[in-house]
Amino acid sequence: MNKRVALQEPSIKEVHFMEGERAEVGIDVHKRTYSVTLWSEQRDEVVTRWTQPADPSALIRSMTPFKEHVNRVVYEAGPTGYGLVRALRAEGFRADVIAPSRTPKSTGQEAKSDRLDSRRLSMWSAKKLLKAVRIPTLEEEGDRQVFRTRDDVVAKRRRVKQQIKSFLLQHGIAEPDGLRTWARRGIESLRKTKLSPQLRFSLDFLLADLEHYDSQVRKADAALKSLAATKRHKQASEALQTVGGVGTVTAMAMRTELIAPERFDKGRQVAAMVGLAPLVSSTSETTRQGPLMKCGNARLRKILIEAAWRWMARDDWAAERYGQLVRNTGDRKKAIAGLARRLVIILWRISVTGEPYRPRPVEEPAPRSRTARKRCQPGLPDKNIKRKRAPSTSRQRPVSVQPPR
Repeated sequence: MNKRVALQEPSIKEVHFMEGERAEVGIDVHKRTYSVTLWSEQRDEVVTRWTQPADPSALIRSMTPFKEHVNRVVYEAGPTGYGLVRALRAEGFRADVIAPSRTPKSTGQEAKSDRLDSRRLSMWSAKKLLKAVRIPTLEEEGDRQVFRTRDDVVAKRRRVKQQIKSFLLQHGIAEPDGLRTWARRGIESLRKTKLSPQLRFSLDFLLADLEHYDSQVRKADAALKSLAATKRHKQASEALQTVGGVGTVTAMAMRTELIAPERFDKGRQVAAMVGLAPLVSSTSETTRQGPLMKCGNARLRKILIEAAWRWMARDDWAAERYGQLVRNTGDRKKAIAGLARRLVIILWRISVTGEPYRPRPVEEPAPRSRTARKRCQPGLPDKNIKRKRAPSTSRQRPVSVQPPR
């Protein structure tokens, strides 16, 4: 039995603000309803709250009478997109979309409802505990949708391939030659395999799905390639593709998923955004590095790990670095994740500077000083270092001399 949601319009007459009072507005956004809460910074309590249909225009009309008292409007990123925040900003409201993974979490159990969620958002906004995400423009969002459409189609094709192999395993059918790489001869062998009418129908159905998604992937690849050739992406895309193993798909993933790369100050910030930073646990004198913090962009992380395998196969320095990581960690998966972290930092720096990739030869001895090591990283342009490192003032260790007996 579906529970009926009572929608009540806000009572503007009941909203009273003191002179100079500022309020934070938290909204729990859903497909059909908005739950709105106003939190006063001066009173440190809720001023008013209401639930209304999910209509940006109606929400703006409700908040217009006390617009001068609204400090900021916040809501969490979700499936509803950025239409609401764009409408609020167009009307002069200060509005932000909050990253759900960066909101404060309670260690104990708490009740959860739309009313409480909007209350927490308004309260956390007043205490400046929320992290806003960058709002893409309509053009940037359209470009990103092209890449994500291609990524979704590839995932659907992968699932069909898994279904075909599961079908063969279930019914004891040997995999023909070429099916491991999904070559055309392997697929044609499946079409000619003698089966019962029922099994033949099921296998042909799966093969038709595979053929359909192969066609869809080719269309998406063509659209992505055309997008990379546009004026706004061509120069940066060509610079990114100077890295071995980075093609059009990886370059456009960086262009569309890592929007405005100049907003990052350090490479570790980029790695954390992608989800390629380790979980560090430090207590007293003990520091442990755990698994990856998979709280960033999963699509971009997956593309970068795939590109890291190709980069290792085509770049001698990357292959040597991968070998070092394998020896240090003893795990190939951790090693390739570490190599993907280095790759995304290189691609980020290329995106910012526009300079092509400059591989470092393997036979070059590794520099000892930290400054020289940063300047010689592959693909990273040299930085203008204004200050020189001061000479070491550490004293030499005295040699102990035993007195003669």
